[in-house]
Amino acid sequence: MQETPEPGNLQVGIEVGRTKITTVALDAGGEVVRAVAEEVDTADEPTAQIGKAVTRAHEMFGEQITLGVALPGLLKTGTGHIAFSGLIPEHSSVDLVSELRHYTDLEICFENDANAAAYGEMVEGAGRGSNDIFYVTLGEGVGGALILGRKLWRGASGFAGEFGYIAVNSEGMKLEDVASTANIIRRTKNWFHQDPTSSLNTVGEDNITIEDVIRAAEDDDDFAQLMLQRTGMYVGAALAGVINLLNIERVIVGGEIMQAKHLVLKGIVRRARELSFAPSFEAVTIAEGELGANAGAIGVALLAGGGLGKAA
Repeated sequence: MQETPEPGNLQVGIEVGRTKITTVALDAGGEVVRAVAEEVDTADEPTAQIGKAVTRAHEMFGEQITLGVALPGLLKTGTGHIAFSGLIPEHSSVDLVSELRHYTDLEICFENDANAAAYGEMVEGAGRGSNDIFYVTLGEGVGGALILGRKLWRGASGFAGEFGYIAVNSEGMKLEDVASTANIIRRTKNWFHQDPTSSLNTVGEDNITIEDVIRAAEDDDDFAQLMLQRTGMYVGAALAGVINLLNIERVIVGGEIMQAKHLVLKGIVRRARELSFAPSFEAVTIAEGELGANAGAIGVALLAGGGLGKAA
């Protein structure tokens, strides 16, 4: 990766999260020439955070860029308006398009973060060569995105792919209620006292983070591994419905929790196999995403630049 890319003719993508904002720049061939992740300043109003990221992109890369912004929320089709955002509720009360005109004259391509990550993985990551993809992101929230015929499927209003809202039991508990980072930590706290041998006991109940759970699992802590595998089982159960309904070609799983890699993926594959229509399961490939924390920013940069990049 170049430290100081030449300005001009770059595709720039900005992914906005609750705790950090990631900016990437791609050259004409779709290669990442720079990636920057910055912590969110909680003293700033959320829209101003995006505006400052746009200003920094201008300063770093010049005016001759295309620009995309990936957001954690449901975007209404054809607009930059967010109908709902669980992670950043303030975004639902503003007109982002109008607000960002104070920061740039560039046309901005807005996209849902899961959609953007799915597109990035299709073009530059684990979905290369595939036509039909279902993308799952596991992190602060649980999201999904659908690509059919190498095009994003947004649904009638732009809200397709809300994988986290799939019910996982008869009481209506949603997948996000058990598989997001906050809820993995909640489930861990509820159970870890029953295993006095777990290294998580030394961390202390009030201090446990998702990084602690992943680290313990990687260090062969049986309890931490069990919690991540159970998370995978919940995801796999919901995913079986997608496989049965769509006979999808490839499933890609990304997001923060995939730092645990095979520990989560093993549970996903096992449960999806158990609950899927066998011929459909045999036809699907379930894989870990390759682009990591940059997936959403890469995807929205490609979309802003016209899409498909070097894989077209």
